[in-house]
Amino acid sequence: MSSITISAIRPRTSILDKSLSKGKGEVSLSCFALLFSELVQYCQNRVYTVPELQNKLAEIGAEVGHRITDLLVVREKGGKREIKLLNVLLFIKSTVWKSLFGREADKLEHANDDERTYYIIEKESLVNKFVSVPKDKGSLNCASFVAGIVEAVLCDCGFPAKVTAHWHKGTTYMVKFDDAVVARDKQLEDR
Repeated sequence: MSSITISAIRPRTSILDKSLSKGKGEVSLSCFALLFSELVQYCQNRVYTVPELQNKLAEIGAEVGHRITDLLVVREKGGKREIKLLNVLLFIKSTVWKSLFGREADKLEHANDDERTYYIIEKESLVNKFVSVPKDKGSLNCASFVAGIVEAVLCDCGFPAKVTAHWHKGTTYMVKFDDAVVARDKQLEDR
């Protein structure tokens, strides 16, 4: 007769169960640059104009943003989402930026002339660091990819906004919230 051995079954853990803040979370800069340049070339081969290319990069960035929202809200905030406008912007400036780029964004500013508009400023954007723009595509800003990520995170957190990338003080992400978001935030402050 053969004997049967019973061993303890270990619960399976997936990569999603591991903390973002523990372990080596760094990616080789040269590897990232190569991968991102391939992404830009992939998009460039499927469009005809610079605005179309930026929109395509923003669409792909939004897909990343949707995934990172759930990951960060569950892991870093225990499943609790922000309900105040300034808090969600600070979450993006710090937590989201750190998880993507290893550091916080340089600045967060509120527009003087429009209560719906905020700016996230990055002096040296990693996605533009190794990009040399040809003369025929002079206005191209590959940071549209990151703008797509930020827009998706905001929308997933319940703060619908349009986010665009601009060349100003390095790279500036202009975040323009829907009117309903600002009105809701004012109601929260009045309570």
